[in-house]
Amino acid sequence: MTADEIHGIEHTRPTKGDAHDMTRKNAPPLSFITLCKIFLFSLFGITLSLNMYGIGLNYATPTLAAAGSNCVPAITFFFALLLREETVKIGTIPGIVKVAGIVACMGGALTLAFYKGPHLRPLFHLFKIKGHQAHGSNGKTWIKGCFLLLTSNTLYALSLVLQVRLIKTYPAKLLLTNLLCFTSAIQSFAIAIAVERDSKEWKLDWNVKLLAVAYAGFVVMGAAYYLQTWIIEKKGSVFMAMSSPLGLMITMFCSSFFLGDITYLGSILGGILLVGGLYSVLWGKSKEQTLNNENNMKSAVESSLSELNKSMAAEGVL
Repeated sequence: MTADEIHGIEHTRPTKGDAHDMTRKNAPPLSFITLCKIFLFSLFGITLSLNMYGIGLNYATPTLAAAGSNCVPAITFFFALLLREETVKIGTIPGIVKVAGIVACMGGALTLAFYKGPHLRPLFHLFKIKGHQAHGSNGKTWIKGCFLLLTSNTLYALSLVLQVRLIKTYPAKLLLTNLLCFTSAIQSFAIAIAVERDSKEWKLDWNVKLLAVAYAGFVVMGAAYYLQTWIIEKKGSVFMAMSSPLGLMITMFCSSFFLGDITYLGSILGGILLVGGLYSVLWGKSKEQTLNNENNMKSAVESSLSELNKSMAAEGVL
């Protein structure tokens, strides 16, 4: 390669700014069908999911809500199977482990909903919010909270699977994230106006409530949602859902240590089943991907050897 050729390659090599401009310029136009998809995705995957999650949290506990979130990978995997984005080979060990993991997640969800067991009070906590445990003491409200949380997780899991197709339709991730959050904000505002008419409830003082709203808006719905979109594009929807057990452990510690939240034995047992089933699905998926990669590599090598033998035979070497 000559010096002129090397100089030409250096001039044509894209920079970070060029890549950003190229992504922005090549973003597809927003068609009416794409706008409808964004509206429906925001409605079910964000607005209704988060509102049901918040209402369910009033009837349950933070630990139960975090443990119930571990159902998301199993539900996501189920929807991915229906949409043929995932496969299960029942005759193989990874396939059996994946099915067993889904069953364990279902058992954990039923344990959370219908079995409380003895409560475990924390030995020490910083402060406790008055009335925080009032809803959790009634069996009917507990089941109602479990149902709302399960519905919220189901909508969220379905949105993870559909988001893969939405990204393929509109691959500008940052712009897509802004559109989804903006649409969800308008929908949530409309629902809040229709449900809550008391002006006092709309007032935000300089306290922890304002901090919670700001954190949920900027971190949860902004930065975290963009990172989620990026991870789904790179690793897939099931991989994204596998990080939820970390949230369970953090929530259990924080709700017990900071709020003096009561943890029930059923929540711990159900959480163990959910986490065990969760990582069973993850292990089975990882093993299947490894086997598929090995088979693809083997097929590529055999195909290359076959073509090499044919070319050598045609040249009269063999």
